[in-house]
Amino acid sequence: MDVTLHLAQDPEADALLGRSPLAALTGMLLDQQVPMEWAFKGPATIAQRLGADDLDAHEIAAYDPEAFAALLSDKPAVHRYPGSMAKRIQQLCQYLVEHYDGDAEGVWRDAATGQELLKRLTDLPGFGKQKAQIFLALLGKQLGVQPKGWREAAGAYGEPKSFRSVADITGPESLTKVRAHKQEMKAAAKAAKASGK
Repeated sequence: MDVTLHLAQDPEADALLGRSPLAALTGMLLDQQVPMEWAFKGPATIAQRLGADDLDAHEIAAYDPEAFAALLSDKPAVHRYPGSMAKRIQQLCQYLVEHYDGDAEGVWRDAATGQELLKRLTDLPGFGKQKAQIFLALLGKQLGVQPKGWREAAGAYGEPKSFRSVADITGPESLTKVRAHKQEMKAAAKAAKASGK
């Protein structure tokens, strides 16, 4: 894995996301209730605070939970909820150590079909169906991981030339389009709720 992603909108953080499967998974895990750039910059911030140039699932899984939470809480915090996210990241890393010997890329390396890959992703702690489908679309659209039926398994996020999620962000212009789509979806959901539907 060595591609250029543009999710953190920060060259160093994006370089890490493009070369490190664990950083990409961690960024996706952090991508909730904070701006996307903040979430995807998180893995680089964590690596820097650990004094490393990459994340190591074995190291994070074995890290003292209070110390790891403090590491994420230091200013600027890695997430709006650094304590709960520290716990989730450790759970993800513990799962990867237990099931993939700490190798995050093992989650998708030999997946034969999109459905198999989606199942593996939804099995990860902190990955519900939507998050798993978005990450599957990111793997397929930008990281060259395209098992048979990956677009179908990713649902609407797998559609070509759509601007629905982080899977579609390749620079500032596409970021603007994805933001606009998300705002339209929020407005539609708000309108539906207001009308009692």
